Amino acid sequence: MDTIADFLTAIRNGYLAKRETITVNVSKTRLEIVKILKEAGFVSDFTVTEEKPVSKLTVTLRYFEKDLPAIAGIKRVSKSSVRIHKAYNEIPLTLSGAGLTIVSTSKGLMAGKQASKNH
Repeated sequence: MDTIADFLTAIRNGYLAKRETITVNVSKTRLEIVKILKEAGFVSDFTVTEEKPVSKLTVTLRYFEKDLPAIAGIKRVSKSSVRIHKAYNEIPLTLSGAGLTIVSTSKGLMAGKQASKNH
């Protein structure tokens, strides 16, 4: 089961249903992804609720005027069946720099621009 793809699908479905928040089970990877999305301004806020038996991550989705979602498209490129490896200078610009690429590095998850800058 691909938890990252499930999380991205939950975000995509939340925007399609025009929901204000989505709630998913929390994991370290999901928490790092949502932190990067919040820093980039694609989600408004997030909270972690300690519940038994599973903690929950609540993400507040961000909309522009006229209910336009802040995220126009979201997808996972590298998956368990096909891994994509790139050098720091080969990380693609999404939407000519207006978008966001999240990459997994030896120093953890980070935005593509930051990963290129840190080599």
